[in-house]
Amino acid sequence: MIQHKEHFHGSDLEKIEKVYGIRKEDIVSFSANVNPLGVSPRLRETLASHIDAITTYPDREYTSLRECIAAYTGTEPEHVIVGNGSTELISLFIQIEHPKKAIIVGPTYSEYEREISLGGGTSLYYPLREKDGFLLDTDDFTSHLNESIDLLVICNPNNPTSSAITRRDMRQILDVCKQHDIFVMVDETYVEFADNTEDITAVPLTHYYNNIIILRGTSKFFASPGLRLGYAITGNRDLIKAINTRKNPWTINSLAVIAGELMFTDEEYIRKTRELISTERARMYRIFDTHPDFKAYQPSANFMLVRLLRDDITSQDLFDRAIRQNMMIRDCSTFPFLDMKYIRFCFMTPQMNDKLAACLLDD
Repeated sequence: MIQHKEHFHGSDLEKIEKVYGIRKEDIVSFSANVNPLGVSPRLRETLASHIDAITTYPDREYTSLRECIAAYTGTEPEHVIVGNGSTELISLFIQIEHPKKAIIVGPTYSEYEREISLGGGTSLYYPLREKDGFLLDTDDFTSHLNESIDLLVICNPNNPTSSAITRRDMRQILDVCKQHDIFVMVDETYVEFADNTEDITAVPLTHYYNNIIILRGTSKFFASPGLRLGYAITGNRDLIKAINTRKNPWTINSLAVIAGELMFTDEEYIRKTRELISTERARMYRIFDTHPDFKAYQPSANFMLVRLLRDDITSQDLFDRAIRQNMMIRDCSTFPFLDMKYIRFCFMTPQMNDKLAACLLDD
């Protein structure tokens, strides 16, 4: 198991407060990858007016919520499983599949490896290569798959590289995995931020592949990490039954159900989010891509990975510089295969993005 160094997660504002003496309320987190628009006004009003919902139990089957998710993602309600954040569903899936040997496309989120390890399995990493811009070489990757592997884990778009795999390539991967009896878990937490979501999402593949499960949540795109509303999509009916049998009842509270039924139909909020992220992603990429001290990698999600080209500056230096101006970025030296020359930051409002750029580009 790869040893992951201590780091500040986007939610670790209390730690930052203690270490740097900065009030957490004053910190703008470019590390959490959360929608800068914050909670939708419609959602705020709806939850405030439905507070009495906590006096009743939600529908045990979450029928209406699953129908809303199915309509939003283009699948069938019976293919949708809801959970207390995508982390609960990852854990349940790993417990049920119980993989002895998994391969993870990395660098990526450490929770996958942790859950596999807790289940007694081991994880191998297939490293995305810097020389390829951290894009997956599908032909080379599939040549490394074999019968000894039980599970493949892919984050798409990937965190922290912000690179993405097209559905066409995902289908090629699924075909090879089918030959070797490998189940595929795809984390699509950030897919809704992409300009070409329809070319990336693997949801349509769940209609005719039974060796794939897709995980999503509402924490990032809908700016609601505290809501703990996640969902999974799969066409494997045996897996759906196994997860629902093992899952605790009422893992999603009544207010989260109301929120979910609204947010997936909040077209104005969804449109504004995509327009803001698309514009700022292109603008920030141009700023860093044309600067001689940095190498920016083409982002698909709402964040960007950047390599520092100067020998006298490290990722920790820039983290310190930014946090002292009340802005928190991610020091990526904690990810496997990345070193002290990589940072990641998400896209916020134009004004905040300008402030961050001025801070990081300051000699």
